[in-house]
Amino acid sequence: MTKPHLLIVDGMALLFRSFFASAAMNQFIRLEDGTPSNGVQGFARHVLTAQNLMKPTHLAVCWDMGAHTFRNDLFEGYKANRPAPPEEMLPQFDMAKEVSQMIGWQNFGIPGLEADDLIGSMIEKWKDEAQITVISGDKDLLQLLNPSTTIAFTKKGYSEYDVYTESRFVDEYGITPKQFAEVKAFMGDTSDGYPGVKGIGPKTALQLIQNHGSIDGVMEALPTLKPGQRIKISENEAMLRLSHQLATIHCSAEIEVGLESLRLSSYTTDLFDIVEQRGYRLISKHARSIY
Repeated sequence: MTKPHLLIVDGMALLFRSFFASAAMNQFIRLEDGTPSNGVQGFARHVLTAQNLMKPTHLAVCWDMGAHTFRNDLFEGYKANRPAPPEEMLPQFDMAKEVSQMIGWQNFGIPGLEADDLIGSMIEKWKDEAQITVISGDKDLLQLLNPSTTIAFTKKGYSEYDVYTESRFVDEYGITPKQFAEVKAFMGDTSDGYPGVKGIGPKTALQLIQNHGSIDGVMEALPTLKPGQRIKISENEAMLRLSHQLATIHCSAEIEVGLESLRLSSYTTDLFDIVEQRGYRLISKHARSIY
């Protein structure tokens, strides 16, 4: 019996990508009342195109629910340097969820958690029941790869992806996906605002985990490391441990629905008439061209 194919969409990643791709050319695609809708229109088009390409049977869209998460409680500087969203984007967060619901996709978001944590929790819950594809632009999600889960990173336009399977990841990195968070702990993440171990870059971080397996393994082997590495790591062990907590996607969020509730229904002409009447003409036009 063929397993269901669950497509999990990182809604925040697609919304931001779509907004900035068109905002750079001042193309805000405003609704009749003047409200910008470029990010929403691009987000929906991206998901519709992915459906057409990947043929999922089930679909879920995951969202961040505000800027503050449990990671901010762990480390005040977490994502502190990220600029506030542009004014034209502010109304589009709620609009994207409304359009998603209108089309028939289920939205998920839990205050205090990031979309990544919901994606990880869904994978953990359904990895044995479904073949899973995740669409995102966030390389942190590589740690979620397993034999039934593929990560498709946005690459170009609406239809080109850089697709990772567990076997491709192991071949390229020489570690298991779960060890990727330990690599991130050493190298840090300037975008997320945690430093890791100052002076340890991506190449050295990967080599340390390849050679010693884990942060604990590196600490046990500390006397055998080069003097410079030994000093950097020993002086920054507390931040190393904290960075690992921040880098690790939490996969234990309560997902209160069953997989079957995410099953996709066929789209009807009436549905896209409604979408168009709400002012989202580009979404309707694109949808009608592929369905």
